[in-house]
Amino acid sequence: MSTKHPRLNVVLEEPLYMSLKRLAKKEGMSLSLKARDLIRESLAEYEDSYWSKKAEAREKTFHPHKAMTHKKVWND
Repeated sequence: MSTKHPRLNVVLEEPLYMSLKRLAKKEGMSLSLKARDLIRESLAEYEDSYWSKKAEAREKTFHPHKAMTHKKVWND
């Protein structure tokens, strides 16, 4: 069977599976779609956290007097 999207098999503990099943049923969607949506949300939060930490690290080394102005960067 050919499909448009890659497939992923996941093994869940029973309580996690039951929670996912309840959420999917409550929202009227399949287990697969609910799992996909939760993974997507989790990855977005993970990425936000990662970039937030990177920004905090850069803020610690930022010196306004050493920063380049817009004019310098773009040769305006």
